[in-house]
Amino acid sequence: MRSGWERLGPLLGETARLWRARLDERLRPLGLSQARWLVLLQLHRRGDGAVQRDLAQWVGIEGPTLVRLLDRMSADGWIERRESPQDRRAKTVHLTEQARGVVGRIDQVAAQLRRELLVDLDPGQVEICIGVLKQIRHKAEQL
Repeated sequence: MRSGWERLGPLLGETARLWRARLDERLRPLGLSQARWLVLLQLHRRGDGAVQRDLAQWVGIEGPTLVRLLDRMSADGWIERRESPQDRRAKTVHLTEQARGVVGRIDQVAAQLRRELLVDLDPGQVEICIGVLKQIRHKAEQL
């Protein structure tokens, strides 16, 4: 039998994948794929006008993949790109009015799913879990 140490990584990855998959199912009627809603949420939460390079890191995809995604999102009216005032070679990404209107709905759907997934858990356990995950993330960032 494998120890908890050996089971933690796969369990964490599978849990995150399933959580995102369930959210993706619920957001699909809004015309949003997982990649699209991740971009919209990151721009909304971290600040409109992010540099593409930072956005790629936040979403967890390579720069060329993000460029293709942003091309489609721009054509569909979700985002617009502008020249960076600090660096003419860089582009900043901004939410459109269409995107601003749907971000609140994304948050509502995500909050409902979160309530459903966590309803039977003790709030103290959730706080302990968050603390442990933050420590693991911090160590991973330092490696």
